[in-house]
Amino acid sequence: MSGKIVLVTGAGSGIGQALALEADRLGHRLILVGRREASLSDTASVLSRRARIVPADVTTPDGRNAIRDAVADEGLDILVNNAGRLASGRLEGLSDRDLAELVATNIAAPVALTRDLLPALEKRRGQVVNIGSVFGDIAFPYFALYSASKFALRGFSDALRRELAPRGIGVTYIAPRATRTAATESFRALIGPMAMSLDDPEAVARHAWRAISARKREQFPPSRERFFVALQRLRPQIIDRALAGMTSDPAVIAAARHDETREKA
Repeated sequence: MSGKIVLVTGAGSGIGQALALEADRLGHRLILVGRREASLSDTASVLSRRARIVPADVTTPDGRNAIRDAVADEGLDILVNNAGRLASGRLEGLSDRDLAELVATNIAAPVALTRDLLPALEKRRGQVVNIGSVFGDIAFPYFALYSASKFALRGFSDALRRELAPRGIGVTYIAPRATRTAATESFRALIGPMAMSLDDPEAVARHAWRAISARKREQFPPSRERFFVALQRLRPQIIDRALAGMTSDPAVIAAARHDETREKA
């Protein structure tokens, strides 16, 4: 699969940038969407072909209108809903603003943007790609809000796949594990005590595009987390015991408080 028109949200950094670079390597044309034009220009500068840059906030009607206008000009084969926020720490440490911004970006925005771009996708029997997380299956303590948003995105993907199948539009849900990006800094203190393994965004993008190109239903990392996801679905009480035990670990408790304090500083 090559020569498709691919729109990537959150394309200025992290996984979004890596997805754009891999799409370019595969011969696709890019529409790069993000809040910061300078970051999008950085991504565009290392692509082998021209990309359309659309500085837009996907959480606002004005931002989505700008994206829709760009798609009207360029067409669209693949929508990659990648833009997202991350919040970690104890639940009582989350503010109303944390909650509102994360829900708006991680849940409402991909739903609304997909809705707005369905006519363009239907014309080309296109594809919706939602970038979720292993946390959308395995809910980690101290990531309650983030996990909830990714569970929601996974449910949206399943329902949308069934709804759009008669119209020829595919839906692929991608669930990477923790990835080395700027967002990782927000939970850096938890990585060691919780024994998290992190992947490079370039590896995540290569793996994701194999699933996207095959129009697969969903994809999980080629690692032990895939087994844990299966175990979570079949025997969730086993995962409950393992992860609940972390909340009694003094090192994990201290790390959660450290990240919470550092975010508010």
